[in-house]
Amino acid sequence: MPRKDGQGGHRMEEIDNEKLFRAAFRTIKGVGSQHLRLLIAYFGSAVQAWEASHKDYLKIAPRGKWVAEVLKERKRIDPWKIGADLKSRNIKVVTPKDCNYPPLLLELTDIPPLLYYQGNLESNSAVIAIVGSRQATAYGKSAARMLARDAAAQGLVVVSGLARGIDTAAHQGSVEGYGITWAFLGCGLDQIYPRENYHLAKEILDRGALISEFPPGTPPLAANFPARNRLISGSSQGVIVVEAAERSGAMITVDFALEQGREVFAVPGPIFSPQSRGPHILLRQGAKIAEGIEDIWNECFSSLEVKAVKNVLSEQQTYQGERFPETDDQRAILQQLSDVPLHIDQLALHSSLSVASLSLALLELQLQGKIKQLPGQNYVLVREC
Repeated sequence: MPRKDGQGGHRMEEIDNEKLFRAAFRTIKGVGSQHLRLLIAYFGSAVQAWEASHKDYLKIAPRGKWVAEVLKERKRIDPWKIGADLKSRNIKVVTPKDCNYPPLLLELTDIPPLLYYQGNLESNSAVIAIVGSRQATAYGKSAARMLARDAAAQGLVVVSGLARGIDTAAHQGSVEGYGITWAFLGCGLDQIYPRENYHLAKEILDRGALISEFPPGTPPLAANFPARNRLISGSSQGVIVVEAAERSGAMITVDFALEQGREVFAVPGPIFSPQSRGPHILLRQGAKIAEGIEDIWNECFSSLEVKAVKNVLSEQQTYQGERFPETDDQRAILQQLSDVPLHIDQLALHSSLSVASLSLALLELQLQGKIKQLPGQNYVLVREC
């Protein structure tokens, strides 16, 4: 359904039609990500769903209020005008088919069919989330800032929610460490919340991104934040909790992380502080202790091994002047992998490689950007664009 010249005086050929129509659906009251996923699954695409007949819609949910809203609102909504508005605000959209879509979100059962973002989502680095109390203590803020700064030095992407307290400290630490940080918002990207973090949000855009599942104009309603929290945990390989009350948003994020198979870490705190209650509960329940970024990093790689292999690859590439050639061990692994996660035990079984050879080949392929490690020691091929 391409737009022709003369209809509204503007064209948006540079924005994919499917993205435009997904964005158009998200502006309709009552149509959230779940409804959009349903429409895409039923009709095949957002474009086809937009053009579907009244009769077709009644087959989906004949008594659904949201269906009535769609049938009424799509008559007055101009998807191209929405696209022009997004462009004027410098807001981009990304779908699961795009190479810069946060890769770990592809593992979710409730994957967002559309994300709005500003800044840069391009990254092949591992991602760690740092969350905690809005009423953070000086100790908690210092711990979050240190962990984020050290994570940035290791090349990790730091994810948080731009909230007061621990979230703010995590973003600040990553910025100070010249790292990449992503902030997931529980509102539209034009509704920075809290307002006191407006300048921090601008700093994040220098190297990272502001991301939201909600269209511009969406206020920071309390009901939006659990959905935001599932994306914080879902986009990361692990979640670090630095101070949290027993019942808090950070603990909700942990619940999502456990459901999604992510690693959970907790920073121990003073026993006299109520903000230590949440992390200490998690530690008693089996969360891993986080006293430094090495505790988190070692869950993915041995940092010394990574540095050693990086140095070898760098020397080889400099000498040969070309991409590091594939070895027989690497080819044996690549032949098994696809976009469907495969566990390391299955790779070992079918490749007949020793544990040492398999581990080294996997590490080399990750450093070359050919494969990616997912939680639970699963591996997939990196999408080529």
